[in-house]
Amino acid sequence: MNGYDAENTDATPVEGSGPGHGESLPRPTSRSSIDLDRLLKLRLVVARFGEMDLARWWNTKGQLGRLGLAALRRGFPRTHYFAQARSVFAVAAQRCSEVFEPPECVTLWRLPESVEEEFDARWEHWLDHAGEWVPFFQRLENLQDLDLIAALRQFGLAGQRDVDGFARLRRSAEGRAVPLPSVANDSKQIRSGCLLDRD
Repeated sequence: MNGYDAENTDATPVEGSGPGHGESLPRPTSRSSIDLDRLLKLRLVVARFGEMDLARWWNTKGQLGRLGLAALRRGFPRTHYFAQARSVFAVAAQRCSEVFEPPECVTLWRLPESVEEEFDARWEHWLDHAGEWVPFFQRLENLQDLDLIAALRQFGLAGQRDVDGFARLRRSAEGRAVPLPSVANDSKQIRSGCLLDRD
């Protein structure tokens, strides 16, 4: 199977919840304990935040904002948001691998192969249900926050426990980097990490 069971009704958002509503997300499929919808949201918010018109982490400017919408909507009338996302994800992944790529390590853009395969398999489901994601993408277009933690909180992706944990991390002298106390490199560590943390 491709990691998404079309018969799994628990993986289908219910009306009034889901991507655009900041409420609880669908449960993960039985094959993975990672909530793939949550992972997509995390990647989207970080990708948008890292663009040149905000944090300047990678070389895309407003691709997940109104500029990207104007550029891609005509060619991809139903799925333009996901086309925008794919392009920024690719740039963000490339930039992160240039800056940070210890052996056998994972990042938000390079998770274990099994997780990436499930994420890619879920993409078709998201395209088939693109309309359910419109409110989330519209909120993302207007992201103007210069604080990633605040942006993650605004989208319901970081709770107080996450904020408290972040506050305890040491910063580099210039304040632009956070030395990692350890490197998460296996699926069990990732599944018990921020992708599942909700409070």
